Amino acid sequence: TPAHLVRLTWFVTSRDAYAGARRALGAVWREVMGETYPPMSVVIVAGLWEPRALVEIEATAVVPR
Repeated sequence: TPAHLVRLTWFVTSRDAYAGARRALGAVWREVMGETYPPMSVVIVAGLWEPRALVEIEATAVVPR
């Protein structure tokens, strides 16, 4: 579940596109994640492995036994 997330790293190809979409991203975040806000880093990159990709999200979760 989202509560298991302990860290997120977002790799984005455009700072301007990310900044311009923050409001919409926030709405989607609250819909999917609720009030879960793990530490998150945003890294601006020149490109991603998939040429058409605009964002890649890396997550670390700790799932209890």
